[in-house]
Amino acid sequence: MARRTEEPNETAFASAEAAPSAAAAVFPASEIGAHLTLGKRRENLIVFILAALQFVHMLDFVIMMPLSPQFMNYFSISPAQFGLLVSAYTLAAGTSSLIGALFVDRFDRKTLVLILFSGFIVGTLCCALAPTYELFLAARVISGAFGGLMTALVLSIIGDVFPPERRGTATGLVMMAFSIVTVIGVPLGLLLNDLSSWHLPFFAIAGLGLAILPLAFRILPVLKGHLETGPTSALDTLRAIFREPHHWTVFAFSTTTIMAAFLIIPYLAAYLVGNTGLSENHLKHVYGVGGLFTLFTARAIGRCADRYGKDRVFIAVAALSTIPILTMTHVGELAFPVMLVLSTLFFILVSGRMVPGLALITGSIVPRFRGSFMSVNSSIQQFAMGLASFGSGLILTKGPGQSLLHFNYVGYLSVISTMLCIYFA
Repeated sequence: MARRTEEPNETAFASAEAAPSAAAAVFPASEIGAHLTLGKRRENLIVFILAALQFVHMLDFVIMMPLSPQFMNYFSISPAQFGLLVSAYTLAAGTSSLIGALFVDRFDRKTLVLILFSGFIVGTLCCALAPTYELFLAARVISGAFGGLMTALVLSIIGDVFPPERRGTATGLVMMAFSIVTVIGVPLGLLLNDLSSWHLPFFAIAGLGLAILPLAFRILPVLKGHLETGPTSALDTLRAIFREPHHWTVFAFSTTTIMAAFLIIPYLAAYLVGNTGLSENHLKHVYGVGGLFTLFTARAIGRCADRYGKDRVFIAVAALSTIPILTMTHVGELAFPVMLVLSTLFFILVSGRMVPGLALITGSIVPRFRGSFMSVNSSIQQFAMGLASFGSGLILTKGPGQSLLHFNYVGYLSVISTMLCIYFA
């Protein structure tokens, strides 16, 4: 995929000398590199708004984790039913991303973002008001359906607005939203719950979304450059996307990168508490410190990707990430300071590889079909999250007390997946 990280000057997926493929026929040369020229201040404001949009809809997902005991007590549900609340969001997000690929490139990016974010706010407000498990489950589906397309559109806007030489930095800044969610999401969810109940965090997220919405309307530029060549059949778009062999490489790269992380992440907290002797009270420190460090390292990794090459930086960070992956999945009882260092390295490197990885993906797609492609890719990522989490659950078994058995096997699978994503890069 490295050969496609910078937008070419001729056709998107074939050289000028080669006979045009079906994909090249619908990806004309004039579309490549069609980004806007904006002032530095405007670009910074756009990055801020995109990061804010990412923060809100990611917080809506992450905040579920620390509130699991409250949900199980309030609704009188089992852990499996709580798991359904989590997976319902992911499955709805993946499905909406796949369906969205049929129409996402037929509209102005700004208009579509505002509509989807408004729907997401409504879904989050429904979560806050839901009196029963069934209604809360339905509200999670609504939130996931609208939120699932947000990441794809945010990345598409980055690809449309920023040229390749600044795209890695912009991606790193926007993806810092995940680090901020990690730092704020866990303690904020517990704090607001302590002040009132589990309803309050969702009211707060909906309120924050309402505050960001008019700012997004004012700051985001109208992006219609991908529409200039005229409407194209949605099915033709999908056929062109799936016919191009390079796209399958990108999908494989995206899938293996996500699976390498989500084989471990959903069960990391339970493993730390049950197997390493970590107190539940220390979990907020583990996630908070890890997220705090990634606030700085994500931006640094993005700058390195722009300077030294996105593929080289991705390969380096991904290879280094195997060290904390193997360490974290094999350790026994450790002193808290040692565990804090190991977990922080895990967060820095596992999340850090996503910065050049996403820049590689967005830079390999032509502007006109970038939204549709990113929607399909987002859908594949969502399903990969679910598959990885489900696969780990089949491998792991409960041991004495709260311990988990066979987490080392999950670590091996994560390393194999990491090696595969390096190969596809």
